[in-house]
Amino acid sequence: MKKTKFKLLTLFFLIAFSINSWAQKTQVSGKVVDDQNLPLPGANVLESGTRNGVETDLDGKFRLEVSNPNAVIIVSYVGFADQSIKLSGARSNMTIKLVSGAQSLEQVVVVGYGKGSRKNLTTSVTSVKAEDMNKGAISDVGQLLQGKVAGLNISSSGDPTRKASVVMRGVSTLNSSQGPFYVVDGIPGVDISMISPDDIATIDVLKDAAATAIYGNRAANGVIMVTTKKGSKERTQISYNNYFGVENVSNQLDMMNATQLRAFTTKNNLNFTPENDKGANTNWQKEVLRSGALSSSHNLSISGGGEKSSYSASITSIKREGILKKSDFGRVIARLSVEQYAFDDKVKFGLNVTNSVSNYKNVPQRNTVLLQSINHLPVSPVRNADGSFFENFASTGYFNPVALIEHGTDETKANNLIGNFTTEIKLPFGFTYNLNIAHQKLSTSHGEFYDSYYSQYNSANFYNNPDPPLTKTLVNFGVNGSALRNYYENTNNIIESFLNWDKEFGNHKIKAVLGYSWQENTLGDGFQATATNFPVDNVGYNNLALSNYTSVNGYVVNFGDSQAYQKTRLISEFARVNYNYNDKYLLQGTVRRDGGSVFGANNRWGYFPSVGGAWRIDKENFMQNQNIFSDLKLRASYGVTGNSSGFNAYTAQFISGSAGTFYYNGQQIGAYGPIQAANPDLKWEKTATTNFGLDMSLLNGAITASVDVYNKKTTDMIFNYQVNPVLVPVGSIVANGGIMSNKGIEIALGATPVKTANFTWSTNLNIASNKNEIVKLTNPFFIGGDSIRRVQPDGAGQTGATLQILKEGKPLGQFFSLDYAGKNDAGVSQYYDKNGNLTTSPLNGVDYHYVGNAQPKALLGWSNTFQYKNFDLSIFFRGVFGNKIFNVTRADLFRPTTAMTTNILVDAENESPADFNSYRYSSRFIEDGSYIRLDNATLGYNFKNINKFVKSLRLYTTANNLFVITKYSGIDPEVEQGGTAPGVDSNNFYPKTRSFLLGLNVIF
Repeated sequence: MKKTKFKLLTLFFLIAFSINSWAQKTQVSGKVVDDQNLPLPGANVLESGTRNGVETDLDGKFRLEVSNPNAVIIVSYVGFADQSIKLSGARSNMTIKLVSGAQSLEQVVVVGYGKGSRKNLTTSVTSVKAEDMNKGAISDVGQLLQGKVAGLNISSSGDPTRKASVVMRGVSTLNSSQGPFYVVDGIPGVDISMISPDDIATIDVLKDAAATAIYGNRAANGVIMVTTKKGSKERTQISYNNYFGVENVSNQLDMMNATQLRAFTTKNNLNFTPENDKGANTNWQKEVLRSGALSSSHNLSISGGGEKSSYSASITSIKREGILKKSDFGRVIARLSVEQYAFDDKVKFGLNVTNSVSNYKNVPQRNTVLLQSINHLPVSPVRNADGSFFENFASTGYFNPVALIEHGTDETKANNLIGNFTTEIKLPFGFTYNLNIAHQKLSTSHGEFYDSYYSQYNSANFYNNPDPPLTKTLVNFGVNGSALRNYYENTNNIIESFLNWDKEFGNHKIKAVLGYSWQENTLGDGFQATATNFPVDNVGYNNLALSNYTSVNGYVVNFGDSQAYQKTRLISEFARVNYNYNDKYLLQGTVRRDGGSVFGANNRWGYFPSVGGAWRIDKENFMQNQNIFSDLKLRASYGVTGNSSGFNAYTAQFISGSAGTFYYNGQQIGAYGPIQAANPDLKWEKTATTNFGLDMSLLNGAITASVDVYNKKTTDMIFNYQVNPVLVPVGSIVANGGIMSNKGIEIALGATPVKTANFTWSTNLNIASNKNEIVKLTNPFFIGGDSIRRVQPDGAGQTGATLQILKEGKPLGQFFSLDYAGKNDAGVSQYYDKNGNLTTSPLNGVDYHYVGNAQPKALLGWSNTFQYKNFDLSIFFRGVFGNKIFNVTRADLFRPTTAMTTNILVDAENESPADFNSYRYSSRFIEDGSYIRLDNATLGYNFKNINKFVKSLRLYTTANNLFVITKYSGIDPEVEQGGTAPGVDSNNFYPKTRSFLLGLNVIF
């Protein structure tokens, strides 16, 4: 009886367990489509928190058995936003519509201390997703955005160790950093170079003052918000991205070879000196270049989470060889992001840690190497018969560029660490409290060593070749080698606390933020030293103690900049209120109060307000029966931002220091006195921007358009004014007074002209135009002149010749030089004097004319993406139009009278040595810098249904800088557009490259 009962009981449990198991299993089926109701074959359907998933068939259909009736399924597809669906029992014949990535991005925008719906924005913001950024051997965020955002003027060279110059809506100042302010995952002021391109999810570019005013005195040049990838609580994902590439120089100057130059000198009765003419035929540009520069990148990431937490971790290794010998760049970036929820998800803790280690191997005396590689005679060999380097030290300024590279070392190592701890607490009544604490530390170690070979150059007047607007100076390399070593640390500590309120009252919605920010920076905490007279050449810069500099008469150790160490503090309070009535009428107001230690004691606090409004016309009743516009919004805003970047802790302070020497009692004695005047009234530069915008979406999102018109004016621009020494002992003072204006228009268009089941073509076009003007340069108390001549390349025979002028009523980058008037009957170049008469003896600075503007009239970016089944092809064009370039390089190589001592361009072969004016800086060498470039072409193939472990695999190939259409005769028309000397090509252009990559993306 007991056995029978036991058997029955066992059978009951087995049946119950089977029924329970069967009841927990739930069948789900359906179809996945896009926003045009076309099926999406190969879409992933995954049960959240498991590896249980399937892919849709060719008709977009799927069938999946999940573990329980309340499971959550996640539907994903490349190029579309993921969609999570919580089940409530078995579901069949579901239709799941995915929203394209471009449209999903339109929904949420990071705006500073919060997020907002793009459709309800009152400000000018452009968003770029990771998949829409530039592809290629890119380690710099500036290059990722090049041509992608209307109004963002980005220029870069081929040097992998240098960042691109980024200017937003025109230059706003003459003095400080002109680049935008970067905010990464809510941390303000992050060094953007430490973020791996593979770790970036989205970038939001805040352009008008109403969008940027929440960052107050650091936002005058725009704000770029970078959001990195985060983990998901629903699933674990492992991904690996890599590429391998090769780069080749895309263009070189057309210099004469030995045969051409010998024929030219013979024709014009010129003779090489025996010391230079060794019967060689050397292509010096080729000698300093690599035949092919290799590049590679590897990124491994893992992300996931559980019910109460999520995580994301990645490691990236980037390696790029420069096309110039000895230039090299390497970087390793490790990142960890963790989020933990507690107290019924009312509290969220976040920890983000990123560490970047970079190694820069620079070309020793880079700019001089570039100059010598085009100046050197092709009849001179690289090496003598005995293997030693060929040199002619009797010829002033004539140095072997290959020897410069081989006998020098220039390296920098940087370690960048940033840690950020965040706390977010959800409070009653719609309030949320946030506390962010961040610490960033940048350590740089730099070393230079020039062995005993360099000492021979001292007798030949070795001048450096700095980037404009700096003027060359004489360099001495000591005796038996010289070395420089420095180590500096910069630390940045930030505490930010803010309270958000998000409340809805019927048709009224209010979003507000109130916060406090504290930041302290310590810069230049370190040391520097130089030494000379080493016993051997293989010491390098690693052991300065082996030098015997005390035995070198007159040698002075360079301990670096006496003002390198600085400590600055910034304290701020800020508030923003957004009001939304019925999703139809939108208002925003922002104010920030900043206090900074870098300005005068009487003006350390500034206020930066803004206001914006928008009208969503498509929500009006009279628009409800039309089917053209799915979104139509009119925006207007005004705001004031400030500029504190580029000014150091001593800008407004009185400083005494070394002031030369004076003769006393038969000796020259070092003098000590005032070198900088104090200005307790120095205050912020302020930039006010008025912006009008129109956003629209037509034909159910098939066409999108955005137009912005802006007027940006900087007042109280800081400048170093020349003053009567009776008033100010040092004869100059840093003070406010200038005004600069930028006015422009930006247009962004997007469309999907073709979309079928197997083929899609989408295109995006952006165009921007900006007019820059220096409205005022003087200060009421320090009048002086209203113009300053500057940028002096100092080419041979060009002493005192300048290229540009800072002038009221003219733009930054206004060329001011001689106006070329052709040749006279004797074949000599002539110019217009100040009265418009012809002369062959013009005076520098006197007979100058306004002869062009370096500022572009228009910027263009045009991207096209084609998808056919599993293939995808993207093609991106970029253009700059209407700007002028002063081709200093061409002028300095247009010297037929010196063809026996330095090389000349091939197109100078018809010039006569009798023309003693041929090379003079003038309008003759100002060229149209317009160009259009096929910047990027990428072809990829996506493999589907590989196995249960590999979710997707993509192979792709990318080609960069395939061709450029331009009239410019230099190496490349993409000459520096940032800084205060834009548009000057001055014998130091690092060649741009053409690259080809093969890459792989795998998601597990």
